[in-house]
Amino acid sequence: MAVMGYLRDRMGKIVAGVIGLSLFAFIATEAVKSGGSFFKGDNNELGTVGDQKIPLDEFNAAVEQNTAQFRQQSGQSRVTPQITSYVQENTWNQFVSKAILKKEIDKLGLTVEGEETLAMTSGNNPSPRIIQAFTDPSTGKFDPAAVTNAKNAVKNLKDGDPQKEQWDKFIIDLIEAKKAEKYIALVTNGLYVNALDAKDSYEGKNKLANFKYALLPYSAVPDSKVNPTDADYTAYYDEHKGEFKNQQELRNINYVSFNAAPSAADSAVVKEQLTKLLPSFIASTNDSLFVQINSETKSPLAYQKKGELDPKIDSIIFKQNPGFIYGPYLSNGSYKLAKLVEARMSPDSVKARHILVTPTESGGTIAKALERADSLKKLIESGKGTFATLAPIYSVDKASGTKGGDLGTFGRGAMVPAFDKAVFEGKKGDLKIITTQFGVHLIEIEDQKGSSKVVKVATIDKALSASPATQSAAYSKAQAFLASLNKDNFEAEAKKAGVKTLKAEDISGIASSLPGLNDARDLVRWIFKSEKNDVSDQVFTVGDQYVVAQVTAIKPQGILALDLIKDKIKPAVINQVKAKQLTEKLAAASNGATSIEQIGQKAGANVVPVQNVVFANPVIPGSSAEYQVIGTVFGLPLNKISKPITGQQGVYVVVVNNFITPAALTNAVREKEQIGQAILQRAQGQLFEALKDKANVKDNRAKLL
Repeated sequence: MAVMGYLRDRMGKIVAGVIGLSLFAFIATEAVKSGGSFFKGDNNELGTVGDQKIPLDEFNAAVEQNTAQFRQQSGQSRVTPQITSYVQENTWNQFVSKAILKKEIDKLGLTVEGEETLAMTSGNNPSPRIIQAFTDPSTGKFDPAAVTNAKNAVKNLKDGDPQKEQWDKFIIDLIEAKKAEKYIALVTNGLYVNALDAKDSYEGKNKLANFKYALLPYSAVPDSKVNPTDADYTAYYDEHKGEFKNQQELRNINYVSFNAAPSAADSAVVKEQLTKLLPSFIASTNDSLFVQINSETKSPLAYQKKGELDPKIDSIIFKQNPGFIYGPYLSNGSYKLAKLVEARMSPDSVKARHILVTPTESGGTIAKALERADSLKKLIESGKGTFATLAPIYSVDKASGTKGGDLGTFGRGAMVPAFDKAVFEGKKGDLKIITTQFGVHLIEIEDQKGSSKVVKVATIDKALSASPATQSAAYSKAQAFLASLNKDNFEAEAKKAGVKTLKAEDISGIASSLPGLNDARDLVRWIFKSEKNDVSDQVFTVGDQYVVAQVTAIKPQGILALDLIKDKIKPAVINQVKAKQLTEKLAAASNGATSIEQIGQKAGANVVPVQNVVFANPVIPGSSAEYQVIGTVFGLPLNKISKPITGQQGVYVVVVNNFITPAALTNAVREKEQIGQAILQRAQGQLFEALKDKANVKDNRAKLL
């Protein structure tokens, strides 16, 4: 059973490596963007990567495991829809990345075995994930002995033991990560930066340009005076078509929301319920029991320091005497009554050590475990034993046991409540025996530092929720609105009903929430089963809102058609039309002009001098990035006036006064290293995207999740 205590302590860190199974380094830099095409067939087929299927049942099992691991690592018992969506996306990325890389790795015959596998957990250069899992949090130092203990512990477990299976999976993941590392190295080792690259980069960062520009801004032409034609839209679309590639199918909707949040009357009812409890709460002599009977949240009473209470009462309670009651007050969706039960001075932190004894190791009962702990206590008190000698032998917690039971220094709340109570309410030098869910602890309080006021507060809460009457009224309005709809009258009927039409754009098939609507997964499923202009076939309940929606656009995977992005590109198209007018104006002003000042005067544009601009940072001071303008500057002969240049802010003409050339590059090696590192960072993400496109990833999550 010593194994269980040890692995219980370490396995949290081990599974953290598993849930991050972005074991492949480049996934951290370039998240997988899933494809959105749907296909008919097996309902258990969540997606495909080439000819390899991703089964829905396997995916769901992995999501369940990763969610459990998230709870363990975060300490959160409730998982929000957003977190669920995040875990699902992370899990999908794991399946896709493993499938893609496995094919490439198998093709090349890359392996990791024998001494190479052993070296990842032992030796002078263990895997970073081993180091992460077996670093002592109290010292920040990697503990190789702890790795050996874990390996030995696992050897003694029977096949099928969950802890053994978890460890085996961890090792398999390390091996797969090592294979991926080899594959990436094969690709990235082929990247090369030559001396000319280094010279160009050096000059791009250090060669200075001094120039003047005249600008006619787009704002000089009112939008109302510009009417883009279909030809203007088509020209802009054709020139920028590559920017409109959809990585996955997206959809737009219009929707209206009928609010079923608690009314003022609902609020008054809940508040009155707590007000009626006030006399009994004042008279109560057993506040813990009173909380258990009357509160919806049945939290145990525990000491808390300033800053840990509900912000609504934190600054008030610490100024009061025991017996003080505050409320009813509204906080986090509930009405509450708070009673100050106790106040005392308490250490800020404690240094302690323990020996953990479990019933299994002591004869099968808590009574036997208590007897053993008491015997160990007497040995220490009599001087016949010490923590240093007894903890390594008798403590089930081998992580601390190998260090004489040392738990280091910790603050209030770091341990389970019973343990906290023992060490923070005792005094330095105390030997205590307590029982927790982990077993029986023999504790020694080695030191206590600091002193702050702590309080014990009993809180009664009742959630504020909408009454059936409030919900029914809102739902009836939503149903009446839905009954009035057809495919052509959504906005008109919304106006009649006195509700605002809202928009949600670029919704992905795996979205769990929409703007203003949390936990909207049912609505999203309907959106992706519907056709353009379809009106929802039911009123959707989203939190305290009743929602009716209409699909307004379907944007398929791939290059989007012009009509789907016309509204988005309208501002840019308007500027493009303005650019033609402003270019003609500057070109006319340039005729016969011998200086940029003459052009500016004719065109009504100010001439602005600019100093010390470099090619690598193409920003005009006081303005914005102007790639076309700065690129033109560094390609112009001295004192030659440019042709009109279409930029981000308007249309420019420029003239270069002089260039300041830097000293010759003397350290090409360092420059090449810097360029190489930048290329390497980009290459890993680009490599995966190229493999993903080649692998033909198909994503059916919107249909099945």
